[in-house]
Amino acid sequence: MKPHNYTESELISLASKIAKTLKGGEIIELIGDVGAGKTTFTRALIQSLGVKDEIQSPTYTISNRYQLPDTSKNIEIVHYDFYRLTEPGIIQNELAETIQNGRAVVILEWSDIVENTLPSDRLTVEITPTSELTRMLTFKVGGQNSRRLLEGTT
Repeated sequence: MKPHNYTESELISLASKIAKTLKGGEIIELIGDVGAGKTTFTRALIQSLGVKDEIQSPTYTISNRYQLPDTSKNIEIVHYDFYRLTEPGIIQNELAETIQNGRAVVILEWSDIVENTLPSDRLTVEITPTSELTRMLTFKVGGQNSRRLLEGTT
């Protein structure tokens, strides 16, 4: 998928489309500066799966877990934000266990600190503000699982 400028409503729509393809075991890495739209993307993805909880970036708690109300999907969303960490410490072990859990969909922000823990098969979404109202999204797929997430989004 080529880089493309998205309005906020288009970004939300894209995240919702990706959410519909989730089966468990996927990793979505979000890259962008503070205020780029990582939390907007994450909130839209999680809420489109029926989660009614308040969705915030776990900047201070490091991770948030969300159970879906639709148990037929049998997945959980685990959202990590490593912004405040200077060393991964024990959270790197938790992340490695979560990645091995085939039910978990892992969403990562500020993941450079745990780069060596991440598998190559992940969807990387780089979000760059291009104006007050638009964001340029650039996608990198690392394998079949991550490629599947973008099918049908264009």
